[in-house]
Amino acid sequence: MKLLQTTKYGLVAGIFALQTLGAAVAADVPDKPGGFPERPITMIVPFGAGGGSDQFARAMAEPMGRIMGVPITVVNKPGGGGRAGIPDFMAAPADGYTILEFSDDVLTLYSSGSIDENPTVDWTPIGIGNITFSQIYIRGDEDRFTDWESFVEYAEENPGSATMANISHEGSLEVISTRALLESVGIELQQVSYDKPTERYAALVGGHTDTLFEQPGDVANLLNSGQFKPILSFLKEAPSSFPDVPTLTDIGVEFEPIFRVRGMVVRGDVPEERKEYLEAVFKAAYESESFQAFLERKNMKMLNNYRGREGSVALIDGMIETFRNAD
Repeated sequence: MKLLQTTKYGLVAGIFALQTLGAAVAADVPDKPGGFPERPITMIVPFGAGGGSDQFARAMAEPMGRIMGVPITVVNKPGGGGRAGIPDFMAAPADGYTILEFSDDVLTLYSSGSIDENPTVDWTPIGIGNITFSQIYIRGDEDRFTDWESFVEYAEENPGSATMANISHEGSLEVISTRALLESVGIELQQVSYDKPTERYAALVGGHTDTLFEQPGDVANLLNSGQFKPILSFLKEAPSSFPDVPTLTDIGVEFEPIFRVRGMVVRGDVPEERKEYLEAVFKAAYESESFQAFLERKNMKMLNNYRGREGSVALIDGMIETFRNAD
């Protein structure tokens, strides 16, 4: 495969510059267009309960519902690496009352031809609120290896037997990133696919896999309890929260990391005034104290997280190009 390079959009690495976010300025939310919304909104999460997408959606749903004055019902539809929730979303009326949480996994489904819906044509992003990096984890009490160097030694001594819990549908961030890593380092690793995040985490906790590919915010509780230990960060330089965890640069790997991206979309044919209103609500919810506290707790404030509609479209289109070129 091609090692990952920055595209013409500069969206693989440069746009995700490390930064510390300052205090958020309250966003202006316009008046409800024609009384919209006047009843509960459904937010479909195409992944299982307890994972990063679910946590992100619920952390956003609370302030969004409070701002709009209507409840938001979060509905999990896991399966197919993000594919299972899309039919219900597309079958719902294009009235703004159904929102789809999306991640880069959904973008890889489109870039690989697994779904027909173009995320920036058939859908309209109302915002991106989470951009984060990935790590590899081992159990906190693991004694066969304790860091990246000793894990590589273990994998070399036991070729093909070391395992990783992952989401391994072809073309995904997980597959592209681990494949580039393994080719660069020269070790073999079995990818064990689990569609539900709780199953992935239980696989590592229970000793069914040796490692886990995940994002730090998704497993923050397991990190804080000492059950998981990070041994590699998919970054060029170490963030302040993980100063002692080696990065790709530290281990001599030169490919560009791809980042986990989460946001929300509505159908592209939703009335424009409703899309503009939902975009403003999303921004205000992102800047709310509760959501900023969520990002802080989950170690998710190290990257420039927020994108409005225009920025989301540019980022999504650039990532789709990256995924298509990483074959």
